[in-house]
Amino acid sequence: MKVLVPVKRVIDYNIKVRVKADGSGVDLDNVKMAMNPFDEIAVEEAVRLKEAGSVTEVVAVSCGVSACQETLRAALALGADRAVHVSTDVELQPLAVAKILKALCDREQPSLVICGKQAIDDDSNQTGQMLAALLDCGQATFASKVKLEGGAVMVTREVDGGLETLSLELPAVITTDLRLNEPRYATLPNIMKAKKKPLDTLSPVDLGVDVAPRLKTLKVVEPATRQAGEILPDMATLVSKLKNQAKVI
Repeated sequence: MKVLVPVKRVIDYNIKVRVKADGSGVDLDNVKMAMNPFDEIAVEEAVRLKEAGSVTEVVAVSCGVSACQETLRAALALGADRAVHVSTDVELQPLAVAKILKALCDREQPSLVICGKQAIDDDSNQTGQMLAALLDCGQATFASKVKLEGGAVMVTREVDGGLETLSLELPAVITTDLRLNEPRYATLPNIMKAKKKPLDTLSPVDLGVDVAPRLKTLKVVEPATRQAGEILPDMATLVSKLKNQAKVI
């Protein structure tokens, strides 16, 4: 069984994001980049399934500029068997990425696609769902437990009322939640081995996919500065402030 795992190159979660002076986007110059944390969880889950004998091959995929190959090498160091880089300098939006992944699925014929539930840069939370729709297959989002049984996958996910367990026929698309697992660290020997693992490069044209942006960013601004909190002496003061200052009661 083959598993496809998309991984995205994003700003490291420890870095404070800066908005460009002209408001056209986020400043990426000299900024540390890393694999999207939810995608790390997806890679970890795929590797664990392989280690359990349920999966025979894990293929990591990334779309974007040439530097995405660093992210793919990181995925290979974590245990992926090979990688595919879809190279383009065009700004990729979720629908374009989903179409690229659909084309790759047509080529690779994976039984399972495990995606991070969202990327921490745009927080769109759309690609996995769009991919499932394009593939016309089952999907389970926000997975906190994954188990393969025969020709199906059992996925546990958190819902408002507790836990929900879905049984999906394969092929299927799963998106990962934080509680699914704790990703391992890549060891130095595995980092060295990753350099020799196969990494193929394609372009959107090779896959017959039009990645032209459908959406236009009008302006990017810093979030409003949060006001400092205030410790109140008692409930009566709180009620008074809510009534007379905030005017919410």
